[in-house]
Amino acid sequence: MLGTDLLEEWKNAEPGDELIPAGSAEADLRDTSQVERLVQKARANWVIICAAYTDVDGCEQNPDLAFAVNAKGAESVARSAEEIRARVFLVSTDYVFDGQGTRPYETTDPAAPINVYGASKAAGEEALRKISSAWCIGRTSWLFGVHGPSFPDKILKAAEARPELSVVNDQVGSPTYTRDLAHAICYLVHKDARGFVHINNDGVCSWFDFAKEILAQSGLSNPVHPITTDQSARPARRPNYSVLSPASLHAYGVHLRPWQQALNAFLKERASSH
Repeated sequence: MLGTDLLEEWKNAEPGDELIPAGSAEADLRDTSQVERLVQKARANWVIICAAYTDVDGCEQNPDLAFAVNAKGAESVARSAEEIRARVFLVSTDYVFDGQGTRPYETTDPAAPINVYGASKAAGEEALRKISSAWCIGRTSWLFGVHGPSFPDKILKAAEARPELSVVNDQVGSPTYTRDLAHAICYLVHKDARGFVHINNDGVCSWFDFAKEILAQSGLSNPVHPITTDQSARPARRPNYSVLSPASLHAYGVHLRPWQQALNAFLKERASSH
C-alpha cells in the first residue's frame, strides 16, 4: 500500500532520482543473504524500509514471524546498508508506545509496546539505531490508501453488507493517507533527515469518529454505534491513545493536511480506480 504510493509520489516530486523498487520476490526480509545481495547490487544512497508484517492480530498469533520480518529484517537491511555506507529510512509505528499517555507522544518518549507487533517494530528500530551510522525512523499511524486493505475500505464494504455498524470508540489516533506519508518521506530523505520523525496527517479522532466521517463523505447514512475495545474482542491489545506529536515533522517545515481532507482525496482516488 505505502510502497506503491511512495514510488508514484517520488517520481512526481523528484523525477531525476533513480528508484529501485524491491518486494519479497526480489528479497525475502527474513533471509539475510537475499537482503545482502539486493543491497550490494543496488548500491543505493538510501534504503527505505516500508515492508513489514503489519497484521496486528496476526503478529500476536505468529510472534516468530513478526520478529523475523519486523526486527531481524530491519537488522539485515541495516547491516547490508552500512557495508555500502547507505543511509536508511525505516517506516515505524505509533504502536511502539503503550497508549497510557494523555498528550501526543514526542520522539523522545520511551518505547513501551503492549503487543507483539509494537514490540517487533521497536526491536527493528533498536537494531537500526545500533548498526547504522546514518538513519532516520519515521513513525506513523492508521494508514489508509487505495493500494491495499485499509480501514475506510473495510467500513465502506461493511456499509454495503450491513444496515448498521459498530466501531471502537476508545482508541484515539491520527489517520494518515499513504500518499501524504510518501510525499513526506521523499522530502525528508532529500533533506538528509536524521533521528526520529513523527509523520501523520493533522488532527485526532477515534475509530468511531473516523468511520462516521467516512460514511458522511461517501453520502451514506448507516447508523454507527460506539463500542469499547473489550467489546471488539480482538486477540492483540491496542493502545488507547497513540497520538504522535507533529513537532519533529514541523521542524523540517512539513505540515500535512487535516485527515478529513486527506480522506476526501482518498475517496476520490478510490472512486476513480474502481
